[in-house]
Amino acid sequence: MVMAAEDVSRFEQSRHRLEAIAYRMLGSAAEAEDAVQETFLRWQAADVERIDVPEAWLTKVLTNLCLNQLTSARARRETYVGQWLPEPLLDGDPMLGPADTVEQRESVSYTVMTLMERLTPNERAVYVLREAFDYPHREIAEILELTESASQQLFHRAKQHLAEGRARTEVDAAVARRIVDEFIAAATSGQTDSIVRLLTADAVSIGDGGGKVPARTSAIEGALQVARFLRGLFKPSEAKRLYVGGTADVYAWPVNGEPSLVVLANGEVIGVMCLEVTADGITSVRTQANPDKLARATELFAASDHGEPLLTIL
Repeated sequence: MVMAAEDVSRFEQSRHRLEAIAYRMLGSAAEAEDAVQETFLRWQAADVERIDVPEAWLTKVLTNLCLNQLTSARARRETYVGQWLPEPLLDGDPMLGPADTVEQRESVSYTVMTLMERLTPNERAVYVLREAFDYPHREIAEILELTESASQQLFHRAKQHLAEGRARTEVDAAVARRIVDEFIAAATSGQTDSIVRLLTADAVSIGDGGGKVPARTSAIEGALQVARFLRGLFKPSEAKRLYVGGTADVYAWPVNGEPSLVVLANGEVIGVMCLEVTADGITSVRTQANPDKLARATELFAASDHGEPLLTIL
């Protein structure tokens, strides 16, 4: 059945919002696009003239698709090679969604996107709809087919779970850039102590290679251990040159609103390193190197004015 142009237009007006919801729910831009496309197919098959509030209908369909996807994703994560991290989105990507308030920005930060893996699917749905998109609990309850009080309880539990795993304070662009510059200087100094001074005592480093590229299969814990790992990571070597096919350029670029490094080789993003910053220092370094999760970053970075690299690794 061919859909009327005005009905297609009504859906397209909601596309960016739906993609932003799905990305926060799933932690994957590719899966978010698939969920939105499936939502469109359901919209196309529906009797749209009988849908009173298209936005509510589309949000409910999308949310339920994401909940089903999250349930199956939990099983897939059990067989995932190494550590699983979300797909990073470079600042400027429309899929990041609204960023008008501190709550909206933090809800899509790489730190929170990672921590949301500890939430149940319903907790995640309520948190995303309430915190990032300001849906009232009454509407969330209708979308998830539960009571309003149950929605409020799920939101409270989600906030508690996320608070237990983080102590982040928002930093402005100037401070973030200074932190990145200091981090690069320390990591390339060859002096472990210089890196340790930037880290909290309980700092961790986590890398996601997805079994496609070399990455530690377990987290590195403790400031000294993380510093030693980073010192080796930024040290030039013939093995690194052979692996990337030449040199790699390192740029400063906010990712999911956090100070980050983007590593480019042969025109492709091969790594994104996100720094979780607290008042006491850098408390985690999360590195996404799985090429399946970097295609969108490569596309946006290529289209941007990213200036000169901070560092070229020879």
